[in-house]
Amino acid sequence: MVRCGLSLAILFALHWGIFPSLGLGLETSPLKPSLPDTSLLYVSDYVSFVGKDSHGRVAFALDNNRGQDAQSWQAEHFVVLHDEHEGWISLQGSGSYENATHELQTIPPSTFFEIDGLPQKGMSINSHLNNLTLTIQPIPIRLAREHEGGRYWLGSAAAELQWNGRTLKGRVIYEYFMMPEFNRLSRTYWGLWKHFQGLYLVIEGLGDLYVHSQESDMMAPLVGTVSGFLAVQGETKPLQVLQVTLFDHNQAWGLYRWPSAWGLNWVNESGAGRAQLEVQEFKAMGNWIIGGFGMGIVHGIVHYNGKDYAAYGFAELIM
Repeated sequence: MVRCGLSLAILFALHWGIFPSLGLGLETSPLKPSLPDTSLLYVSDYVSFVGKDSHGRVAFALDNNRGQDAQSWQAEHFVVLHDEHEGWISLQGSGSYENATHELQTIPPSTFFEIDGLPQKGMSINSHLNNLTLTIQPIPIRLAREHEGGRYWLGSAAAELQWNGRTLKGRVIYEYFMMPEFNRLSRTYWGLWKHFQGLYLVIEGLGDLYVHSQESDMMAPLVGTVSGFLAVQGETKPLQVLQVTLFDHNQAWGLYRWPSAWGLNWVNESGAGRAQLEVQEFKAMGNWIIGGFGMGIVHGIVHYNGKDYAAYGFAELIM
């Protein structure tokens, strides 16, 4: 993640510059540990939802970032929504806002989103300005890491989105990140992310799949180069061996290309699985000629235990 002197689009593009790791038990409260005693700190949690009703599927993502740098405090939202038939829908709330309460452990209040609860207890996200409410069931930890005081964990759970008079039942993949001696909201870190490709997918009739691949040496100790989890009917299936192969790409407006199709292969305690995934609709969020940030809607097929399942969700790309 990089900020300070960059455009807002670039800041969004770099918003994933923080992934720590943590070995937490399911009973631990990951958003309420005592934070490190430092005046330079960054905390981020990210919600990626996919659900459907009789009118089709909707994907909604909200990233919530906050930080401290000496006597200054920051806060930021990033929000995106996609309707299967109407395409990308503009929502209010993306951008920085005042962290007047100096809150870091939980998400600082804003005029755009009211966020209540904790992941392990259940959460609600309300936005009157966007006419939506997301209700999330308690989220079990499915992948957790720790590195030099930083914490990173992922989970997934059932959720329901109320939006524009529709009720969409679906799933959420949730990401929490806390990193000391770092704050991309107030400082610039060149080369923080390199070729980050994050896939947040719901597998119809099976469960949830999260996978990321990235090439930043700076982030590798926190998140690894390739990582992810599979949840089958609510039960975590760690991916002991995971391979991500880029099959195709599209030229961006600059000196780089957007990944557009992948093959995944993995092994876990239940056997082996594979997936073929492709971006169907893409939206560039930021472009700085030599790189960019974008969100895509991914369709594909997951082959697991002798059966094929349809997959749908977000791709987040930082090049």
